[in-house]
Amino acid sequence: MNEKDMDLVRTYLFSLQETLTEALAAIDGREFVVDTWRSKLGSGRSMSLESGAVFDRAGVNFSNVAGDSLPKAASSRRPNIAGKSYEAAGVSLVAHPKNPHCPTVHMNVRVFTVGDVWWFGGGMDLTPYYGYEDDCRHFHLTCKEALDAHDTALYPQFKQRCDEYFYIPHRQEQRGIGGVFFDDFDEESYSHAFAVVRAVGDAFLPAYLPIVKRRHNMPYSECELLWQQYRRGRYVEFNLVCDRGTLFGLQSGGRTEAILMSLPPLARWHQAKPQGDLEMRLEKEFLLPRDWAK
Repeated sequence: MNEKDMDLVRTYLFSLQETLTEALAAIDGREFVVDTWRSKLGSGRSMSLESGAVFDRAGVNFSNVAGDSLPKAASSRRPNIAGKSYEAAGVSLVAHPKNPHCPTVHMNVRVFTVGDVWWFGGGMDLTPYYGYEDDCRHFHLTCKEALDAHDTALYPQFKQRCDEYFYIPHRQEQRGIGGVFFDDFDEESYSHAFAVVRAVGDAFLPAYLPIVKRRHNMPYSECELLWQQYRRGRYVEFNLVCDRGTLFGLQSGGRTEAILMSLPPLARWHQAKPQGDLEMRLEKEFLLPRDWAK
């Protein structure tokens, strides 16, 4: 990947951040706060929305950083380039809606270059607190259709990797209902790989916004809110214990506030979890790997 190619990726990512924040702000009715930053590692733009009408928290970060030594979180699968100088650019999004019937969502697309070696990574996944099959099918089918336009083999591969990645070992459960996830993606050519990444990034709003529009005005009880906060605790545990993106950001000396933007503003841990029939259904029927796009 030459510098001209890298410029195209940066331009796309910066534009994607603007597109995502504009769409989420339009639903919420509150604008994102913009924080443009520079450091010895590079530069970026953090955009956040707090205590909105629809979202308790939503954040969309763009960063472009470089360093003399690739952190372990990014080199664990490529030991031959561990410790070498690198450049990375990406956009990461997390949205935590207020309504317990509206799912949390995460999306990330990124690129790494280490000398002549380059690869893309990213994906998106959905974390519901109450299970709705039409939401899960819509999310997965949108991902599948976006990837099928480039290679019909990609969705099954990326879906399986997502199920494997977003698993909480110490709880022995999935974080949510998955989606698609890929890393070390350098197949065929730069142009093909970049096209796949754009397909994932561009599919996010069609995959998520219809779900938000269906669910964010649903009535909910205090018990349902407590359940949401209990399940958010699982989200916190995964991000702090398991997530390679969080580890990379902290290991590379990134901005802590932007890295931890992914955490919900409120979460709970109970010795005895609040649970009724609908809550049990989420854990027994939805938080298991399943072919939602079938």
